[in-house]
Amino acid sequence: MSFRRARLGNWIIMAVLLITGAGGAVGGMLRDRLGHHELRLTDLHPAEGIAALDVTDGDAVEKACQGVDAVVHLGGYADEAPFDDLLEVNVRGTERVLAAAQRAGVPRVVLASSNHAAGRHPRCDDLADDAMPWPDSYYGWSKTAIESLGRLCHDRYGLHVICLRIGACKPEPVESRDLSVWLSPDDLARLVEASLTATGFHLVWGVSANTRRWWSAAGGAAIGYHPRDDAERWAATVRESDERTQQTVGGRA
Repeated sequence: MSFRRARLGNWIIMAVLLITGAGGAVGGMLRDRLGHHELRLTDLHPAEGIAALDVTDGDAVEKACQGVDAVVHLGGYADEAPFDDLLEVNVRGTERVLAAAQRAGVPRVVLASSNHAAGRHPRCDDLADDAMPWPDSYYGWSKTAIESLGRLCHDRYGLHVICLRIGACKPEPVESRDLSVWLSPDDLARLVEASLTATGFHLVWGVSANTRRWWSAAGGAAIGYHPRDDAERWAATVRESDERTQQTVGGRA
């Protein structure tokens, strides 16, 4: 399926985007930067301009998917939580989103995965975007599960699914580990924009153009993501991280 809205070369000028979890920190960064699209903002906790949506309610999600060009799925727990909660919200909720998109004829879903899906990999230079899942927590496991669900829905239904293995997404780096794994808010928006024209199934590191980055840039380049920001400008001011957090991808001490 093609986008219903205007396109300029490989970039979408305007699309109808359903964003789940729009009330969270990452959702806020995208709301501020994707305003040229028609945004349907949803969250479990509604607020001004953000409609209520429980991603575990498949019927409600399917209704929200009607007429949209892509779903950017951020909804769910963003850190460690009890296993049953992660299973219900992160995993079952993502299954509901993918199934609803397929039934509603939405061609593309962008999933917020995490570096913690591969968090047990030892630190190394140029680690591939599709490095084997090796979670460092129940939270990380929930992200490996949604990646595999995304792959299943691509293979079975032809849904385009882009899983973003996000690093440390925050306004600016605050500790030395961030100098390697930081994803700036502006690069986050560039990554999502690139995902809106990607076809197939992709695992992509969500990381900026950091001088000290550990992770490969190949997956991002393959979908047209070209980050611009570099955490190095904060190198003299960030606090020192616990050395143990710098030995693995996920940084869990």
